[in-house]
Formats: sequence, structure tokens, C-alpha cells
Amino acid sequence: MKVQEAVRRETGRVALHVVFMTLVMLAVFFALHLAFPKKIGFSYGTVFSALLGAAVGILNFFLMGLTVQHVAGLEDPKEAKRFMQKSYVNRNTLQIVWMILAVAVPVIHPVAGILPLFFPGFSVRLQGIFPPKEEQKTKQGGEI
Repeated sequence: MKVQEAVRRETGRVALHVVFMTLVMLAVFFALHLAFPKKIGFSYGTVFSALLGAAVGILNFFLMGLTVQHVAGLEDPKEAKRFMQKSYVNRNTLQIVWMILAVAVPVIHPVAGILPLFFPGFSVRLQGIFPPKEEQKTKQGGEI
């Protein structure tokens, strides 16, 4: 299956936002560690956990985009619904497995690993509130 340009573009946009939010989160963790070194730990494990969590979140968003792309090409509504449900279960399973690993594996910082899973949804909501400039011009009837 060829990945459509819209899926690539939106995944790239969300990935950029997720990376930015992950860096902000790591900066907050580091600042909290400096303020409360005995209560808040910060190590390479924290950075590793955050990056893996961000990767799982971005992968989940990308797989959702591929699912929507595939379902849009199906003619049978029942088959489309089944495919969408199966994808939803598989993507949620991926995230749950990551959450279990984030809690169970000692090297992984659970909060730093799990929090980035929420960043793609937050990014999409922000884009709904503050659409990209080309979408604003299109909605206002202007040229790009």
C-alpha cells in the first residue's frame, strides 16, 4: 500500500509536535530533578523512556492514518467497520504493551514513557484550535 501524501504530511506535523512536547516534558523533569533531587529522578533512562514513548505515540498515529486511508478505499461498509475495529484493537494493544513495559522494566521511567502517548491527541486538538496557515487561508477563501 502506498502511503498517501495527506497521511505523510499529518504524521510529520504530529511527529514534530510530539518531539517538541517530549523535549518540554524532559526539561520539566530535569528542572524538577534539580529542585527535588531525592524525590524526582532524572537519568538516561528517563530520556530513553520519553523517546520510546514518543515513538510509540507517533507510530500509533501513523497506523491510524494508514487505517483511515485503507478504509476510505473500501466499498463494503461492514468490511470497513471490521477493519477499523481490528486496527483500533491492535493499536490499543500496542500502547498497552508499552505501558506495561514502562511500569515493569526498572530502567524505564514510567511517567516519562507513558505521558508522550497523550501528545499526538493533544497535537491534533491544538491543530483544530489553531489550524496551519494554509488551512486558514483556504477556509477564508484566499489563495495559498
